[in-house]
Amino acid sequence: MVRFVHTADWQLGMARHYLGSDAQARFGAARLDSIGSIGELAEKEGCDFVVVCGDVFESNHIERQVILRAFAKMAASPSVTFYLLPGNHDPIDASSIYRSGTFREKKPDNVVVLLGTEPVQAAPGVELVPAPWPNKHPDRDLVDAACRSLQHSDALRIVVGHGAVDSMSPDSDDPKVISLGLLEERIKAGLIHYVALGDRHSKTDVGASGRVWYSGAPEPTDYTEVDPGKVLIVDLGSDRLSVEPRHVGTWHFEPIERHLSGDEDIEALSQWFSALPDRDRTIARLSLVGQLSVAQKARLDALLEDEGQLLAALEIWERSSDLVVVPDVADMDNFGLSGFAREALSDLREMAESGEQAPAAREALGLLYRLARTAS
Repeated sequence: MVRFVHTADWQLGMARHYLGSDAQARFGAARLDSIGSIGELAEKEGCDFVVVCGDVFESNHIERQVILRAFAKMAASPSVTFYLLPGNHDPIDASSIYRSGTFREKKPDNVVVLLGTEPVQAAPGVELVPAPWPNKHPDRDLVDAACRSLQHSDALRIVVGHGAVDSMSPDSDDPKVISLGLLEERIKAGLIHYVALGDRHSKTDVGASGRVWYSGAPEPTDYTEVDPGKVLIVDLGSDRLSVEPRHVGTWHFEPIERHLSGDEDIEALSQWFSALPDRDRTIARLSLVGQLSVAQKARLDALLEDEGQLLAALEIWERSSDLVVVPDVADMDNFGLSGFAREALSDLREMAESGEQAPAAREALGLLYRLARTAS
């Protein structure tokens, strides 16, 4: 029996274009901190080792500081060995980060890079069968290639791979996709006992055997991920398997769709923002549809401006938003304008109702309303 942690897709050094410098620093630090959390979890749970199934780093060209801090986090759990598999983001090509001087000179003793395909003894009677990426565009199923020469053995074998399985790939003819059928055949034959995969950022049980898993990413990276922020604690024996997800992530991606038609809807949106945990580690994307008056749109704009300062990032998904501003009589009175200014306001109101200039006119009305309210 062996117990280990299955994780993947750390993508250390990842940047997100919609994050400001302060939020980006927190985002990067959280990815490094997750290493410490994984090491502490492995020690607490009595795990023999950790397998990191590809994309340890965002690329082969990251800042030296990221490497050194990652090593410090892993070195803080000296009783745990971290086995790192090169993936499509950090393959072992000519510019590989794993061949760099910094990496080779500073690597702690408890960090092992799986550079070849020969089985590696990770614990007594336990072998890792690695399938590292040699470049970004392999021309074959790397996992199948690593398993072809396996013969029956008394050892427990854990395949460590990275990439999409054919049953989940949008391009099943891609030569580098992983054949799930071949893996299941080898599991049934007793040649391999567990397949630890990376590349899919959502925790996923693949196939019928219950022995092929994606751990998902320990920190979320996008809105589309299902149940991210996990690692897997695996208990594996010759006739026993237990896979237990554990949450280690601290960031949140929150997509939200709202229909707004008045003050009550805006208040409900405000309450939703207030209920978010860890707003400084939350990235929100809003899809807004409906119809508001100028005054209500100004209130919404003020709310979004404040929340944009509190959240790590706040995006309006324009492609799925359709929020119309329709000035009413109360709006006209609230501007507090008279004479020619009120006539110009009336013209803007008419322009805002339809036509190519309607969006610009609605924005102008909202801005004018806020300025008029500030001046009054």
